[in-house]
Amino acid sequence: MDRISVFDIFKIGIGPSSSHTMGPWRAAQRFLQEINLEQVASVRVDLYGSLAKTGKGHGTDLAVQLGLNGDDPVTIPVEAVHPTIERIKASQCIRLGGQRDIPFCPDLDIVFLSNQSLPFHANGLVFTAFYQNGEGVSHTYYSVGGGFVVKEGAQDIGNNVVLPFPIDQAADLKRWCTQQKSSISDIVLRNELSWRKQEQVRDDLMNIWTNMKHCIYKGCHTDGILPGGLEVARRAAPLNRKLMANKPYRDVDDWIRQISRGTNSFQEILKWVSCFALAVNEENAAFGRVVTAPTNGAAGVIPAVLMYHVCFSDGFREEDIVKFLLTAGEMGSLFKKGATISAAMGGCQAEIGVSSAMAAAALTECLGGTYDQAMMAAEIAMEHHLGMTCDPIGGLVQIPCIERNTMGAIKAITATQIALESDPAKAKVSLDAVIKTMKETAYDMNTKYKETADGGLALNISVNIVEC
Repeated sequence: MDRISVFDIFKIGIGPSSSHTMGPWRAAQRFLQEINLEQVASVRVDLYGSLAKTGKGHGTDLAVQLGLNGDDPVTIPVEAVHPTIERIKASQCIRLGGQRDIPFCPDLDIVFLSNQSLPFHANGLVFTAFYQNGEGVSHTYYSVGGGFVVKEGAQDIGNNVVLPFPIDQAADLKRWCTQQKSSISDIVLRNELSWRKQEQVRDDLMNIWTNMKHCIYKGCHTDGILPGGLEVARRAAPLNRKLMANKPYRDVDDWIRQISRGTNSFQEILKWVSCFALAVNEENAAFGRVVTAPTNGAAGVIPAVLMYHVCFSDGFREEDIVKFLLTAGEMGSLFKKGATISAAMGGCQAEIGVSSAMAAAALTECLGGTYDQAMMAAEIAMEHHLGMTCDPIGGLVQIPCIERNTMGAIKAITATQIALESDPAKAKVSLDAVIKTMKETAYDMNTKYKETADGGLALNISVNIVEC
């Protein structure tokens, strides 16, 4: 199997969807690298399957334009996203690769083929470049979840990396932990050294956390209505004001210190965890900068649970942040290898379920649990997300997606507490068994419940949707 780094699981980018925004954006960038830019007269993008059905609500059309325009989801200023799109629409031109203007009409050159699907994956898209000499070239890509992109006929990158502790299943991870008498995070760190130096691993993980906490902070201090036509009001900021009760603070770190000094009642902590998760996914829905964890639609679970640990765990230490993200990243990798992290293939169990399992294992490790207890926590969290459908109203990542992140975070914390008080030797269900079950459930699930907006809440709630 492919070797997956934790930095493949955690990616900084723009919302609202890793598979429908980040993936197509990256596919557009990859397409530009594989064609003769100087000879291109025009381009066309054909969207298939789930990308076509929910692409408008998920901003797929915006993503491919920004990618073709030479913008990068990590570095583009959030406030530049919509002005860039408006400029392309008004001028009917796109600055291909950021180098030269060519004619481009978004309404004609991006084609939503809602009744057609490509064979490999539900999230398929084809880029075609028409050259000045009359010739053309087409490349097909698949956005397979979590921002990962596969080109048709090409091998994924990463196959040539030889890890000291190759892990394809949870049983492999357990064997290495037992053999090396090491924690999950220690094993994962030693694997990460195949890609980066140890100092770089730590610095890059701390940068991931910095982006997460700033996303929480921004979401907790931004009021308004989310775009797209559902008229969903932001709730994190009002809840933050209520919980802070006029306590003064200067910046995000001061804000965290004030939260940590609170009453710490069960009810207040529960509200804070929900607030953290709401904040991230409201930012995600508003085309803000988030960290894919392992997807954008589920981007609030990991930050909410990690912030819970930072603010409310008595034994928290800064090095726990690195430990948490290493453990969580490996859990996400296991689910990607053994099942899927794409809602278009597996429903919401593949997004919120996976993120909850990742957070549960990571929190368990940080609270002193054994590797067996950490994997047990991941299994418990996923077990209680099995069969969860993806039925976004209007194709937007808002209802029920935002609230589901709060539920996933709370389930992760609960799974941790159960695992810490349990003997994993007596567990009836292994992590590998629940991953296998999730994959089988994904295959059996009706397509209308797989990010198509053709069933469930998406079908039963009447709304007027406008393009984001």
